[in-house]
Amino acid sequence: MTEAVDFGYQQVGAAEKTARVGRVFASVAPRYDLMNDLMSAGLHRLWKRYAVRVCGARPGSRALDVACGTGDLCALLARAVGGEGGVIGTDINPAMLERGRDRLLDEGWFDRVQCVQADAESLPFAEHSFDVVTIAFGLRNVTRKDRALASMRRVLRPGGCLTVLEVSRPVSAGLRELYDAYSFRVLPALGELIAGDRGSYQYLVESIRRHPDQRALAAMMEAAGFSRVGWNNLSGGIVAVHRGWRL
Repeated sequence: MTEAVDFGYQQVGAAEKTARVGRVFASVAPRYDLMNDLMSAGLHRLWKRYAVRVCGARPGSRALDVACGTGDLCALLARAVGGEGGVIGTDINPAMLERGRDRLLDEGWFDRVQCVQADAESLPFAEHSFDVVTIAFGLRNVTRKDRALASMRRVLRPGGCLTVLEVSRPVSAGLRELYDAYSFRVLPALGELIAGDRGSYQYLVESIRRHPDQRALAAMMEAAGFSRVGWNNLSGGIVAVHRGWRL
């Protein structure tokens, strides 16, 4: 029987979701950074800085950013690990990875950041390769989240930390109502106006609603073998930063 997974509010086969998500990000790649700024009013930059600040990266660390997109976290991690450290950014989507690689080259990080096309569910690195693993706004698009979490744990060294920055569940009912109204009424229309692609942004909004909330994601991380799992809500829980350690 074909495995069924969520693609927004639809149930599709696992291979079909992977293909559809690939088409979504190939479509949104040219306007991805602009749309992130518009959709979050620039707050995504502050959320990402916070995630890197608490992820445990320090001078000399080896860091992996999974689903690196256009390279925001890679650049922040490169600053954190310094000249003695190193950063690898992976993404399954070649269009996103190309934009990320070009941006990192333009910003002068070519000597400290390597870009690798890879599937989060089967990372092509040896066990115990990294001190720090991060994934920002990418886990909800992974076909099999449990496999991706297990893969990220595998490549962490003992004592290493996984940091997941992802959309989550606002803590107050009033904020949830406002956020739902903004998400479903504004974001797809903005995607149509700016990127000429309403459908992809409709999927992205639906994927937010289908993503596990704070407690459910923490439980998934624990099931994957992470210890001392906890989270910090940002912007009232619109996003959350989860951390777990490989002990």
